[in-house]
Order: sequence, then structure tokens, then C-alpha cells
Amino acid sequence: MNFLSIDFSTDVGSFFVKAKNKSFSKILQSDKLNIDLIMKLILDFLEENNLNLGHIEAIFVNKGPGNYSGLRGSISTAKGICVSKNIKLYGFDNFTWSIAKFLGKKDYVYSFLKVREKYFVKRFENNISKSSKIKEIDKAEIIKEFDDKFKVIPKNLIKFFDKKILELKNINIANLDHNDLELLYLKGLLSKDLIKPLYLS
Repeated sequence: MNFLSIDFSTDVGSFFVKAKNKSFSKILQSDKLNIDLIMKLILDFLEENNLNLGHIEAIFVNKGPGNYSGLRGSISTAKGICVSKNIKLYGFDNFTWSIAKFLGKKDYVYSFLKVREKYFVKRFENNISKSSKIKEIDKAEIIKEFDDKFKVIPKNLIKFFDKKILELKNINIANLDHNDLELLYLKGLLSKDLIKPLYLS
């Protein structure tokens, strides 16, 4: 599938395109100026790689949790493109994205994120379609209850995690790879309806 992926959930934004049997990516700061110019940045990115929206069959957009302005701006832009160009839109979240490489390899995988000084966890079973609700959790509880459990933290968020958590056993640092989104799509694990930002309080 030829797709464009958009991620503005953190302070570093990214675009990724798979088209013509090749892949292209761009990293940029997720600041207010870039968020306001997402549409222009996408068109420039495609042009730099001799592509246009006609090459895109679907757009995958990160719905969070994360940067409020970045999520709102990127989702709105993705919806606008999809409506105007009749392109399919799918949403993904950072919990599911971070465990993509472990699909079917473990009975349980726990994905941890830290958002606005709070920790959150979501449990995924071997059959990833069966997962728990997102739960807020404190540092002491993570250290006490999850030391032996198979844990995943996105690489781009480890700077926000307490050192004692990062020293626990069975902790895996996951690179968030846009290529993995195609696997999640094929497994039916991307959202198709009511794509809106995932906010955690």
C-alpha cells in the first residue's frame, strides 16, 4: 500500500511516505510555526521526492497521546486532504505503535508512556485486538508490580522516565518506525472511524 504517515505527537514531528516501492521520511520540529504550516510542509515534502497526493492511497495519522496543538493540527490537515482527494484515513496511537514489533511474540506486553508528568500503561495480549483500557499509574506502582513483566517504552520518550523505571528487568526500548504502521493496518489495528486526538488527563 502507498501511504503517507504523519506524526506530530511530540516535540519532534515527522512525515513518512511509502510509494513507488520506496520510502521517504522527514523529521522537523513540532513548533507552532510548523504546526500552522503542516499542509505546505507535506506538499513540499512530496515535491522534494517527486511525488504528489495522487500517489497516496491512505493517510495514517498519529492521534496521540501527546502535544495538543500538534495532534489537533495534524489530524485536521489529514482529514482535509482525505476529504478533498478521496483518500482513506486511519488513526494510530503511541501505545499500539510502540508494541508493533512484538505482535504475537509475547503473551502480554505492557506499553508505558509518560504524558505531562504522569505515567500511563496499556496491556496488550498475544491477540493484540484484546487490550486493556489505558490506566494512570505512579512510579512506585510500576516498580513494585511490573519488574518482571515485559514492558515497552518508546525511545523518543525515555528522557522523561525516571531512572529507576529504566533499570527494571524486561524493559524494551522501541523505535517508533513508520514502516510498522503498515503491519498494524494489515492486522486491522488502525482506527477508521471518528479519528480524534487521544488526550489523557
